Amino acid sequence: MSFVSRLLRRSFSAATATATATASTAGRRPGFVSADLYRENDLKRLVQKFKTACDNERFRTKSGIYKATVRKLASAKRFKWVEEILEHQKQYNDISSEGFTARLIYLYGSSGMFENAQKVFDEMPGRNCKQTVLSFNALLGAYVNSKKCEMVDELFKSLPEKLGVEPDLVSYNTLVKAFCEMNSYDSATMLLDEMEKKGINPDAITFNTLLYAYYWNGKFEEGEKIWTSMLSKNVVPDIRSYNAKLEGLAMKKKTNEAIELIEEMRSKTIEPDAFSINSVFKCYVNDGNLEELKQWYDDMEKSGVEVNRGTFRILVPFLLEKGDLEFALKLCKEIFSKRYLVNEELLQGVVDSLVKESRIEEAEELVSLGKRNKYRHYKLKLPAQE
Repeated sequence: MSFVSRLLRRSFSAATATATATASTAGRRPGFVSADLYRENDLKRLVQKFKTACDNERFRTKSGIYKATVRKLASAKRFKWVEEILEHQKQYNDISSEGFTARLIYLYGSSGMFENAQKVFDEMPGRNCKQTVLSFNALLGAYVNSKKCEMVDELFKSLPEKLGVEPDLVSYNTLVKAFCEMNSYDSATMLLDEMEKKGINPDAITFNTLLYAYYWNGKFEEGEKIWTSMLSKNVVPDIRSYNAKLEGLAMKKKTNEAIELIEEMRSKTIEPDAFSINSVFKCYVNDGNLEELKQWYDDMEKSGVEVNRGTFRILVPFLLEKGDLEFALKLCKEIFSKRYLVNEELLQGVVDSLVKESRIEEAEELVSLGKRNKYRHYKLKLPAQE
């Protein structure tokens, strides 16, 4: 087949695929179209289907499918296709709506494409689209999500006066987040006073951002001051607040205090989640307390708290260190039965330990489970036996 023939054939195939994608979405209700897009794994077809679906005005109001589609493309590093579907939106009259434009700015930012986000923002006056605190906040968020936090402080200082807008709670929360990402914790905390002077009351998001910044970075005492300030402002701690403090307690090896905090949560009808429980597991690992850890795991199972893959990253290496292969094997089987995605090295470590203890059949069983499960194939290997 000649080069020209191959080229024509590829062009025809591409045109056919596009036509098929168009036909599959044309005339269908937005709800059905969205469901189809959520299921589509061929990214090229996803782009074509999405662009076709956007011709429906009702579809363009569905922010969820926009976020999901952009996330899928960005995760696959198909940034050109992210740009293709978002630039495609500019042909619609919706682009003169600030809410619609703010969504595009946010989506570019969530993909780390801050330059595109800035371009959309800068184009707004030319489209007779007013720039208010809504689009201002979207732009700040785009820079935070793109890890360009130093720009957030600059924009916060210069843009409000230029636009004639007053920063609101969302604006300040975004700036707090930016400072925390840059490890400028004092600057972030000082914003609490500035907010108060402007009559803006910090909310749970404000305090949680600060709590995570301090507790998760080993600054427990500073975290405690933020916790006290939070309570003094009558802001009620939520699950994220408690999880931040639990992590701080784990880092400080304050096991008893962590258990007491779990009890406090339950007394206030805040049910611990996997992140809460994992912090307690870290406490027991830090203490080297295998028996209490196993008892805590059993209690957690009985109470119906769901674990996550982080649970296994904490527990399995500790169990191997302590030589408890029986419990490690049980957890590995749970990983497969409940379809948790973990690193292959975690499972291979158990296989190696089983072989070392001459428990060959159990090691072979794990290798087999890794090969035949349907959600992810693990290439586990039996090590050479001495």
